[in-house]
Amino acid sequence: STGLQNQVSGVRVSQPVQGIWRNVNLLKLKKYKTMAGIVEYVKESFAELKNNVSWPTWAEGQSLTVLVAAFSIIFSLAIWGVDTVFAGVIEQYFNWIK
Repeated sequence: STGLQNQVSGVRVSQPVQGIWRNVNLLKLKKYKTMAGIVEYVKESFAELKNNVSWPTWAEGQSLTVLVAAFSIIFSLAIWGVDTVFAGVIEQYFNWIK
């Protein structure tokens, strides 16, 4: 076999993919091994956030936050409803088999 296979799920991961991620992680570790390297990593991270990330406007951020909150409430109510129905069904089933 040319790759590893998860015994439970049967999913295969090829060796080249595993090797790429291992090499990326090793490069990051080697580059930032010293305290000066950690400081450099933080500086690069802030520079990338400042220069390369396109941030939404304040109004867009507010509207997206409201949208996420609304959908979170809707989904939590839906899950609560399904849970309540299933709990009732299971309770009725156990009362029926007594």
